[in-house]
Amino acid sequence: MKLLVFISFIAFITLTSPDEVSAQIAMDNHTVTVSVSEITLLQVSSGSVNLTITGANAVAGVDMMSTTDQSSSLSWGTNGSLKKITVQSNLAAPLFTLKVLALNPTQGLASPEVTLSSAWQDFLLNIGRTSGSCTLRYTGIAYASQGMGTDTHSITFTIQTQ
Repeated sequence: MKLLVFISFIAFITLTSPDEVSAQIAMDNHTVTVSVSEITLLQVSSGSVNLTITGANAVAGVDMMSTTDQSSSLSWGTNGSLKKITVQSNLAAPLFTLKVLALNPTQGLASPEVTLSSAWQDFLLNIGRTSGSCTLRYTGIAYASQGMGTDTHSITFTIQTQ
C-alpha cells in the first residue's frame, strides 16, 4: 500500500511541469495612497458647571467671596504643528468674575489662570501634534458689594495656530 501512494505522488510531480504551474497564475497590481488631512479635535467632559456662592463661601468682614469647581476636563488631539488652545466666554459684560485654569495638562504648557471675557485668550501653548487632556478648574468670584444675581457663560475652547 505504501508503495502505491509513493508512485502516485511521483507521477503527479512528473506530469506537472513548472511551466504549466506558472501559466495558471494571474498577476496584477495597483497603487494605494494614504492621505492624512489636518485633524483638530476638542471635547469638554461636562455639559455644564454650576458655581454657587453661599454663606459657606463668605467670611465675615471680607467683601470677596469665591467658589471653585474641578469636575470637568478638556481633551484634545491635533496632528498640526505650532498649535495652542484658546478660551473665550460669550458674556461681554458679566456682573461677577469667572476664571479658568488648566490643571495637570498631559501635553503643552498651561497659561496662568485666565479671567474669562469675550476676547480670545491663550489657555494652553505648544500642543502641536499631540493628544492630551487637563482638568478644568473654574473659580467664581463675587463681592458682597455687587449684590445678588446670576451670570451664565457659554465657554468656547479652540485650537489655533500659535
